[in-house]
Amino acid sequence: MLDPLRLAERGFAGLRVVGDVHGDMRGFTAAADGAEAQNLFLLQLGDLTDGGPDSPGVLRRIFAMMDAGRALFMLGNHEHKLRRALLGARLRGTLEGLESTLAQLAAAPDGEALRARIITEVARAPAWLRRHHSFFVHAAYHPDMLHNDAPPDAGTRRPEPPLTRALYGQVATGIRRDGFPERLLHWLDSVPQGITVYCGHDTRSKDGRPLRLRGARGGEAVFVDTGAGKGGHLSWIDLSL
Repeated sequence: MLDPLRLAERGFAGLRVVGDVHGDMRGFTAAADGAEAQNLFLLQLGDLTDGGPDSPGVLRRIFAMMDAGRALFMLGNHEHKLRRALLGARLRGTLEGLESTLAQLAAAPDGEALRARIITEVARAPAWLRRHHSFFVHAAYHPDMLHNDAPPDAGTRRPEPPLTRALYGQVATGIRRDGFPERLLHWLDSVPQGITVYCGHDTRSKDGRPLRLRGARGGEAVFVDTGAGKGGHLSWIDLSL
């Protein structure tokens, strides 16, 4: 669990919150190198793989940082799907780069070890975390998160509320012309005043920088996904402890 007092006691100077990576090893190297140089703990918001040219490289780096006690990644919908695929599940719907990740892992000299590590780490990745007045989640906030910790085995579960919200956000019944679901932001109006939610999943920014929005109750959300691995770049935010 992300305990700010423990991080401070371990000597970290702050926290780096990194958006969706989607196989963008170049961007993730910059984020990780900077975090280590500035002695920041790195918290990645999920969706490490699928889309970019080097998902194995991204996984190697995050696992090495985790082994050193310097990083943690949140459970994203792409990690959840990747684990299921590696365990032989039949997947439906848009695979959004999963095939490229599987091919990259198959071609990697340490692919078998990476696949085994993915299965283990995704099974126990946190679906949401709270630190003081901040929430960290891949896709979106649900009011139940205010009162309940994420299940420790979220990565092995079939998504049901509020885990569905954490992984997929709030989705309309219709499908857009590009074939993707219409994602809604009604959930933002349920965030209490004084709470800030840091999330990825949606590329909401129009200028390439993380987007901050305020809901009806006064709470805020910061959208850190700026399109890495999908034609955009990787973004992150540094927070004090």
